[in-house]
Amino acid sequence: MKWLLGGLLLFLIAVLGYFWILFRGPHMRVQQHILAYQWSAPLPPKGMVPVDRDPYAVPEAGPAESMKNPVPDTESSRERGKVYYGYYCLACHGPNGQGDGPVGYSYMPAPADLHDPNQIAGSDGALLRAMLLGPGHEPVLARVVPPEHRWYLVNYIRQLNRAPRQPAYNPGALVPKS
Repeated sequence: MKWLLGGLLLFLIAVLGYFWILFRGPHMRVQQHILAYQWSAPLPPKGMVPVDRDPYAVPEAGPAESMKNPVPDTESSRERGKVYYGYYCLACHGPNGQGDGPVGYSYMPAPADLHDPNQIAGSDGALLRAMLLGPGHEPVLARVVPPEHRWYLVNYIRQLNRAPRQPAYNPGALVPKS
């Protein structure tokens, strides 16, 4: 009987302790309140020198204007750029770069027509920045396109702009008529 009474008393203390913590204990309101994307990392100690920069970083507007393409504009670099265009750009900009790709129809604003001279005006660095930070969905390209593929894409897009316009891509033409 003593054991039963002792066990019951212990159980009662545990339940009361649980409810005290639940209703009277620490709450979220007394904890540090940080919203998503609100917290900033502490500054590094004085004298620290960064040794590794983000390879996927997009160049700032000013420095991008003066960037030179380190990949020579050759036939082989444009062919390689065409392969990368197929990986990253074709679905939206279409096979001829006219903004008429099968996925591009679903975007607002529509993907840019890469034959438009205004789209490739400026330096190679400015074109690179525009490719990575274009309007609509494109900011993800800064994280999708590896840095080692980017300059090949610049060469191919410049060559694509010089090529004559092709008839617009028509996905309905691929469906056989019955």
